[in-house]
Amino acid sequence: MTPRKDARTDQAVRHAGGSRGSRRRRGIALGAAAALLLGAVPATAAAASQHGRHGAVDAEDAALAFDADSSTTITVTIDGEPVTVRWYQEVCYVADPVAVAGDSGCGYQSMNVYVPETAAADSAPIYLAVHNGGWFASHVSTPFDDGDVLDSTTDNVAAALHAGMVVTDLGTRSRGLVAPDGTFPGKAPAVVVDQKAAVRYLRLNDDVMAGDAERIIANGTSGGGAAVVALGASGNSKDYLPYLADVGAAGIDATGRSTIRDDIFAVNAYCPITDLGNADIAYEWLYDVLDTRETVGQDPAPEVSAELAAEYPSYLKSLGLRASDGSRLTAATMLDEIVHQVTVSAEFYMTSDPAHVIEGLDWIVVDNDADVVESVDAEGYLEYVATERELKPAPAFDQTGTDAPGAGGGPGTGESNLFGTADQEYSNFTAYSWNANNIADDGIGLDDTGLTWKKLLRQRSTVVDEQIEQVDPLHYVDTGADTAPYWYVRVGAKDRDTSFTVSLNLALALEDDREVEDVDYRMAWDTGHAGNYDVPEAMAWILDSVEAADSAGHGHGRGHGRGHGKH
Repeated sequence: MTPRKDARTDQAVRHAGGSRGSRRRRGIALGAAAALLLGAVPATAAAASQHGRHGAVDAEDAALAFDADSSTTITVTIDGEPVTVRWYQEVCYVADPVAVAGDSGCGYQSMNVYVPETAAADSAPIYLAVHNGGWFASHVSTPFDDGDVLDSTTDNVAAALHAGMVVTDLGTRSRGLVAPDGTFPGKAPAVVVDQKAAVRYLRLNDDVMAGDAERIIANGTSGGGAAVVALGASGNSKDYLPYLADVGAAGIDATGRSTIRDDIFAVNAYCPITDLGNADIAYEWLYDVLDTRETVGQDPAPEVSAELAAEYPSYLKSLGLRASDGSRLTAATMLDEIVHQVTVSAEFYMTSDPAHVIEGLDWIVVDNDADVVESVDAEGYLEYVATERELKPAPAFDQTGTDAPGAGGGPGTGESNLFGTADQEYSNFTAYSWNANNIADDGIGLDDTGLTWKKLLRQRSTVVDEQIEQVDPLHYVDTGADTAPYWYVRVGAKDRDTSFTVSLNLALALEDDREVEDVDYRMAWDTGHAGNYDVPEAMAWILDSVEAADSAGHGHGRGHGRGHGKH
């Protein structure tokens, strides 16, 4: 779903193609997964002279050969049973890692790989865990260690190991990083580039690593959720090739052409903070359309809120989406769609456990005996969400340089430092905030450049417009990019960290993409901004998806390099 090349602004006109999501599967059985069979890892690592499905390996690819003999053996206890795990520590997945102050290795571009003894060498799915909360950079982490006791019903990594998956815990660059020379190496689209580089590393070494690089499932929450949906939507897009070449990613030849794919099999995302270029207008529309801010006394900048909210209806119309009932999705029907999703959430909650009842809420009427929602008052619901946790100020995401009050009463920041050149600490990335920037001599905004947002985008040297696109899944869904075929997206029913419309638009757009086989989207009842709270359900969905794809012969050997994004 890509904007026209001549309209790369907050209200970029996008097209939607394909038929409705007739492939969407529902009612996944929670216990439908079987353990994978024991397998062995090939003893030899990839050699510099390796040939095969990827062709001859160039010098950088040779430097990225996986050392299968470099593991440490540890034992963890999962659900009361000991599990032996081979741990490959801080595997660098790029040949030219970017220097980061305070990090002597390539920790922001490396991954820990965990292979349980039950992982089938060739067929085990690979669980790619991404941890970029708030869009901040994430150093490679160690989610467990030798002797740890884990619970597969509450710990997603433990559940993946218990199911016989290979687990890769990923470090990536993103906002907040500073290089030794004082520049900022985590600017967008670095976090997407690094994920793609990791996927390419896994494909390069697929013959010598345990697990199946055609069955990669990316998991993330919040900013990490946004990162994995961008990865999943933009498979094999040429937009990222120059960035991948710069860091020495696998599968980029001397001419800059891609020889290895970076599409993935599935996305398991929670509360993704995405569509950043339009997140401010979506947020203000949601909490302005029924006067929620005013009603709950959280309207510090009513004129700003109203100005931003007014931009959303035309943006939503430009997406060309259809609601769950097949009708055109517009600002006039969006609240009805949200009410529908809340109803689905509540009814799923009630039917999932006889002990689950809904009571004490004056905005929803339910029949707990029949597990049926009789009515939802949208105005009361939004007020409930806003009182459960205070709303963000306006603008909510592109705050730096504006008068948006931060948590301490001073200027806010939002995600502004994700954008701009490596020499800029931040850049405003929306029309309102660029034009409203009032920080003298920061080199940003109308006040310092003399350029309105519209005029800025006409400058050939501008990078922020492309950065917005390269972290936005809606820019790639239903285009030539190889979008992941399987999607599991959850957002809390009382999550105020971004507008409910953001994840909902993503789900509806995915259903219109012909390459997408399954979209399992739902609001999680009585849940705020969080992730991995439904581990058994999510893991069952992953294993069911793998089984379905294997049975149908889907997902292997997809054509590489044909995704172009807007180009």
